[in-house]
Amino acid sequence: MKTKGRNFVLYGSILLISLVAPLVLPAYGTQLAFLWVMVVFALTWDIVGGQMGYNSFGNVVFFGIGMYVTAVIQRNMHYDIEEYVHVAGRVDTLASGEYLAGLFLGMGVGAVVAVVIAVILGFCILGMGMRGQYFGICTLGLGVAAGELANGWEYIGAGSGLVTPVFPEGLGVRGAFFYYIFFILAIILYMTLKWLYSGRFGLAVNAIRDDEDKAEAMGIHTTRYKIVAWCISAFFLSLVGGGAGHLIGFIDPTEVAFAGATFGVWMILMAILGGKGTLWGPVIGAVIFHITQELFWTYLFGWQRVALGALIVGIVVFFPQGIMGWVRERWPERFGHRVEEKGVFSVSEGGGA
Repeated sequence: MKTKGRNFVLYGSILLISLVAPLVLPAYGTQLAFLWVMVVFALTWDIVGGQMGYNSFGNVVFFGIGMYVTAVIQRNMHYDIEEYVHVAGRVDTLASGEYLAGLFLGMGVGAVVAVVIAVILGFCILGMGMRGQYFGICTLGLGVAAGELANGWEYIGAGSGLVTPVFPEGLGVRGAFFYYIFFILAIILYMTLKWLYSGRFGLAVNAIRDDEDKAEAMGIHTTRYKIVAWCISAFFLSLVGGGAGHLIGFIDPTEVAFAGATFGVWMILMAILGGKGTLWGPVIGAVIFHITQELFWTYLFGWQRVALGALIVGIVVFFPQGIMGWVRERWPERFGHRVEEKGVFSVSEGGGA
């Protein structure tokens, strides 16, 4: 009962703070919204990189796919494409209903497209038995290739980028509006992963991480689980990408949509900082990383990238196990681990040593 009571207080406090945050800090609506984007980044990367042990450097591909598909569908639903491109999106503002219809339809279609592409890539890459550093290098190439492809595709703006439709005034403040969308997505993702990790899926992906050959010998269909894990990651990354593009208002192929050097790296670092392979670790890592990054951009202007680089080095060198890993070693009893003093032998109730 005490554990349930503590969990109730913890989750209730987080929920309350999250709901009132954009109301108390309206000037930081965009930054707060991106906090939940970072949480989704870290949690989705950890499905494959932490729980399953496959370090992917190309998950940002699905983020960019969702971003472009959502923007293109909303553009094509309500505007003449040639006119829209000619005036760089500076056309009549959509009504609230039209904006919402295009946004949510685009996010849904983008998620389906991302999952389909994840299945195809999964069969081509994971189905071929690619593992370890070879899988990481291959996924890194996917991110670069996607950026270059978008950079030369005129239909989606090519290197000039794509302007998203103007946010209608009838929906309130843009930052707060997308804050709650991303917050809901993060909650759904967290609860989905908590349910999956507590069942057969969690056991299977952890077995793949520990020893894939033994997992296959035990009858686990490893390729199927690997592809499913990647599809879950793609689904939620695409959804948050569709909203993030409209929050930013402009989609650049290499600096925003397929930004492997920033978003692609950050999602890995946040999971490592908090403790990959855990449920709370990526969330904690995302919060700490995002707040620290915003402070660097505010108070270390001109040196923010140097400070961020130092932070990245510090994370890799001093927190290889992450915050949750350090806490687990420091207070193992809080995680259900029994610790016995050296030289002392305990006898269980059943009589075994």
